[in-house]
Amino acid sequence: MAEMPEWRVSKEPVSYPAAVEEMEKRVAAIEAGGASELIWLLEHPPLYTAGTSADDKELLDTHGLPVYKTGRGGRFTYHGPGQRVIYILRDLRKHGRDVRQHVCLLEDWVVRALKDFDIIGERREGRIGIWVDNAGCEEKIAAIGVRARHWITYHGLALNVAPNLDAFKGIIPCGLATFGVTSLAAMGINVSMDEVDAAFERNRGHLF
Repeated sequence: MAEMPEWRVSKEPVSYPAAVEEMEKRVAAIEAGGASELIWLLEHPPLYTAGTSADDKELLDTHGLPVYKTGRGGRFTYHGPGQRVIYILRDLRKHGRDVRQHVCLLEDWVVRALKDFDIIGERREGRIGIWVDNAGCEEKIAAIGVRARHWITYHGLALNVAPNLDAFKGIIPCGLATFGVTSLAAMGINVSMDEVDAAFERNRGHLF
């Protein structure tokens, strides 16, 4: 039987540099056979990150927040309290060596978790992430950005539970200026982070 990944929940905010350092170390350990895969649930203090495809023109106003360049795919995004970030460190040497399929599985995981709250999350052709119909407006509720090193994935997804949505006005999120960003709270779904975590845990079987 395959070893189950470690399921880790950080209750206190984790700085972005500390999280990246931890992931880098864990990726190396997984590659060497010295550690299990990891699903790490956390929140970050308010910050912006720039993915490998980020365009500086899409950073409109930092609001005094730090901006970190990162090796994940994608463009600019915001992280902060009220957003559930999940980093998935997965050994694709054991799961088909297909990064695109991994991204699809993460999208499917978000869709399944949202369904537990009676929210219909959808994919859109050419737009990575999960989208919802919020009072007739198509808005993004979850972002996905991954990186793989020697077939070990890291980084992952971010679901907007109840973050400060005004912070997204400082960027063009994921380079998509014509679409808005929403959250569970903005859609009238007031749930705790523990409830969100439980939904992801209930629906993780298809991923691993």
